[in-house]
Amino acid sequence: MPTTGKQLFTTLESDGTLTVEIASREFPDPTGNQVLVKMEAAPINPSDLAILTGAADFENATYSPGKVVAKMPEPFNSGQKARHGQRLPAGNEGAGTVIATGDSDMAKALMGQRVACVPGNAYSQYAIADAAMCLPLGDHSAEDGASSFVNPMTALGFAENAKMDGQKAILHTVGASNLGQMLVKICQEDGLGLVNIVRKQDQVDLLKGLGATHVVNSSDGDFMAQLKAAIDETDAFYGFDPIGGGTMVDTCFKAMEQVAVSKMTEYSRYGSNQAKRMFIYGRLDFGPTTLTPSYGFGWTLSGWLLTPFLATAGMETVMRMRKRVLDNLTTTFASSYKTRVDLEGMLTKDAILDYRQMKTGEKYLVLPNG
Repeated sequence: MPTTGKQLFTTLESDGTLTVEIASREFPDPTGNQVLVKMEAAPINPSDLAILTGAADFENATYSPGKVVAKMPEPFNSGQKARHGQRLPAGNEGAGTVIATGDSDMAKALMGQRVACVPGNAYSQYAIADAAMCLPLGDHSAEDGASSFVNPMTALGFAENAKMDGQKAILHTVGASNLGQMLVKICQEDGLGLVNIVRKQDQVDLLKGLGATHVVNSSDGDFMAQLKAAIDETDAFYGFDPIGGGTMVDTCFKAMEQVAVSKMTEYSRYGSNQAKRMFIYGRLDFGPTTLTPSYGFGWTLSGWLLTPFLATAGMETVMRMRKRVLDNLTTTFASSYKTRVDLEGMLTKDAILDYRQMKTGEKYLVLPNG
């Protein structure tokens, strides 16, 4: 028998009208390796906002209970032409209890268990998930497990990727984020150097309190000197950036090159031979990524997403990463939340204008059945 419940949907029309609403739908019985999860908690991560709110104007949107209609400006509307007219779910990850399963042994083994999952429609009272992508939480609460995939596996993915590429250190441009704090602990545990860039002194204090050695404040007048010194000490020529737009990637490349050039014994018009690599893994800034001809030709800028990395890393690595997350769910990989809202509470003006700012340490947790 199908199960009926509420779910959030987001629809972008060709004229730029974005409608985000809560609606009732039927969830089919799970088949094969599927499970049906009664969702208890789901975080609003920056990766969710691309489809949930994007760059739409929510300051001047039309709000009603369980529904909001906003305008998506150009060029962001045209840039999402492929989704025009599609009614899409949202919410990458969450946690809840399995209430029905398909007929595979893996699925049946999860019946009645609380699991973390990545169904892609976590802002919903129910969700169909693949049993292979579910993490049994044991005695952990749904709130403990709600954020056990995106940030923990991404932070671990950075460390794994660095080690695969023979790197000794990582540079991270938003060091005080929830993911950044996890990365501090991971690098300590794995013996990797880490250069953290933050924007405020209290963020410096926060990371130093976690045991971080190299924390540089972009608001300081001697920021560039601090950054170069940290790169010099760690050999962090390999960085991850969730900002995307603006000049931060450019600044990191400049600092890396200046450190590398200072160690050269002979001048080269092409710059240093030091390989410098930055990965953009988010878009906190929707503006263009600015690069300048300031660091020779030995640099690479590319995107980084968790799912493609896991596909290339192999199942053995993925299972090892998942076990590490579960074993350290309330320590290394713990998440904290500013506030909790139900599905309708997600779509109030105050809530949207608040959580879409993606401020450090102010994540929202959605309780779909709360």
